[in-house]
Amino acid sequence: MPPVRGKLTPDAPLAPLVWFKSGGKAQWLFEPKDVADLQDFLAGLAPDVPVMALGLGSNLIVRDGGVPGVVVRLGKNFSKVTRIDDQTLDCGGGASGILVSSTARDSGIAGLEFLRSIPGTVGGFVRMNGGAYGREVKDILIDCDVVIRSGELVTMPLSELGYTYRHSELTDGAIVVAARFRGEAGEPSAIQAEMDRISAAREASQPLRSKTGGSTFKNPDGAKAWELVDKAGCRGLTLGGAQVSEKHTNFLINTGAATSAEIEALGEEVRRRVKEQSGVELQWEIQRVGKQ
Repeated sequence: MPPVRGKLTPDAPLAPLVWFKSGGKAQWLFEPKDVADLQDFLAGLAPDVPVMALGLGSNLIVRDGGVPGVVVRLGKNFSKVTRIDDQTLDCGGGASGILVSSTARDSGIAGLEFLRSIPGTVGGFVRMNGGAYGREVKDILIDCDVVIRSGELVTMPLSELGYTYRHSELTDGAIVVAARFRGEAGEPSAIQAEMDRISAAREASQPLRSKTGGSTFKNPDGAKAWELVDKAGCRGLTLGGAQVSEKHTNFLINTGAATSAEIEALGEEVRRRVKEQSGVELQWEIQRVGKQ
């Protein structure tokens, strides 16, 4: 491994870092001190070593065999959010959706309230075109700073990201280290009211206090994944320690000591039953990484 100024840990357990609380180890876990540290490390790393970014681990299954290569986790030094002007925020790749939306509220910037409901970091939801409650990252993103696998730092405008539903064309190993979001002028009290409405809606409909991974499947065109799962008779379905949520059928839950293999196998069984019942082939929204 190249020298680092941050923290580099071999055989690092990833289960404590992801929402499902399951899965194996990272061959290496790298927490860079700053952007330059990340650049130098990637530039010095053998090109054939795989690299993966890890945010809050909310939309992720880490398989039980662990993740080969290097997992990069952006810490506090990448979590700052600052106001550029009356409508724009500069956000570090490690900043949470809650911090971004709260800073927008305090700055009188409306239109970013939906980020309050995305349980991830800027780096993750920029890569995935994260969205909720009728809005997506593509609606607010100006551009983002990305360290690509070679170690080069590039700034990519919205037009170059190739956004579609929950997908971008960012290459493997590319790590989003910052992004600029633009909203519109608003009253902090009205912004807070909208954030409260979103929080209440999430609390009422989603199993937020369980070990889960967020929305499991993408919504097919003209349909809702949860309805298809429900119609296929999968509400409450279990496999080992994994369960389809009774509260929201597009959520899988680790009820205790489920393995990642059980969680993924349950998801595949749900996909099979939905295809059999409705003819629709559900696509995973949750990312599945590592070795079986």
